[in-house]
Amino acid sequence: MPTRARERLIEAAGDLFFAEGIHAVGVERLLRESGVGRASFYRHFASKDELVATMLRSYDEELRGWLRRVVADAGGDPLAMFDGLADRMAASGFRGCASINTMVEIADPDDPARKVAVEHKEAMLRELRQLLDAPYDADLPEQLLLLFDGALVSSLRERSPAPARRARKIAQALLAP
Repeated sequence: MPTRARERLIEAAGDLFFAEGIHAVGVERLLRESGVGRASFYRHFASKDELVATMLRSYDEELRGWLRRVVADAGGDPLAMFDGLADRMAASGFRGCASINTMVEIADPDDPARKVAVEHKEAMLRELRQLLDAPYDADLPEQLLLLFDGALVSSLRERSPAPARRARKIAQALLAP
């Protein structure tokens, strides 16, 4: 029977890093929370840094998939991303964006985890470009991502999904013909 050790490590890392921060959580804690042994950890990851990068890539895939689904479910309406974001913000345990949190915690631009976090934001821009009907103002994807990220950060301060609703109103004005 497979133990799913790799997946358990990634899941524990996401939960712990999101709740407490990357630097605050050591390998011992990851092992304890995931129920994975040290040898198994190092069989799957060369270091904690590699686990952090893998967890961030997993977050990237999940969030971009979520973005595509929420917009598709709304008939292609890009404003649905803000409605879906408000739902995410209202969920118990919401802690913002793993990539933003990483960039705040790790200032070194050469750090591998920070690079993965930046890559996520670049991938989000590519997703937004694909989701928008052409033609559109070249700055529009950047503006929508700025609203999305700003809503994420503001929701942590306000502990509310209201920033996503305000961001939606602004985005609606930007998308108006």
